[in-house]
Amino acid sequence: MRVAGRLAAEVLEMIAAHVRPGVTTGELDALCHRHIVEVQQAIPAPLHYRGFPKSICTSVNHVVCHGIPGATPLRSGDIVNIDITVIKDGFHGDTSAMFLVGQPSQLAKRLSQVTREALYVGIAMVHPGVRLGDIGHAIQTYAEERGYTVVQEYCGHGIGRAFHEEPQVLHYGLPGTGAVLMPGMCITIEPMLNAGKRHVKLLADGWTVVTKDRSLSAQWEHTILVTETGADILTLRTGETPP
Repeated sequence: MRVAGRLAAEVLEMIAAHVRPGVTTGELDALCHRHIVEVQQAIPAPLHYRGFPKSICTSVNHVVCHGIPGATPLRSGDIVNIDITVIKDGFHGDTSAMFLVGQPSQLAKRLSQVTREALYVGIAMVHPGVRLGDIGHAIQTYAEERGYTVVQEYCGHGIGRAFHEEPQVLHYGLPGTGAVLMPGMCITIEPMLNAGKRHVKLLADGWTVVTKDRSLSAQWEHTILVTETGADILTLRTGETPP
């Protein structure tokens, strides 16, 4: 899991320099695919997963998650979430980050920043004996106090030899509820916050999820190992520090 997590983080590090106005999300997908397969000698988990056609997810502006890379160029002012999952030696590393293209608005910058902060609010709570409802409640409270809404239809998850395992890791909830964390568990925490209302809809392609009111959405994700004393972020990028 540590190796897979490091490789997933490395893909985000590699692609960062390529996220700029004029590049298509399809081109970003091709670069990530080549790096995962040829350089890392690993497998891009999304490719053909339940029929998903690409190797990464690229969710632009009002796309909440599971955006399919395509031929539309990114423009200055766009925000895009790039979601990477790598399989190495049978284990999965799953992470995503927001990228601000060109000159984004202050609204977009703040949404991305608060979403990342909400992720780390959740990570800071990871400790043996903590319930998942406590983590979800902390994330929801942090987001809503800052004027954002939390997407409730999509969530984090257990991860290991399978892409998605139990338990579900909700980013909202009630304290004292949900599964209890134990040392050795691996989960993803991946809050999705909207600048408008929380409601989303699934497009006809069966994958792309958008905000119903077309408001901006942001997401950050890490794979987390529950240790005897707290949490170990398996997908930490080089030079990344908590906000």
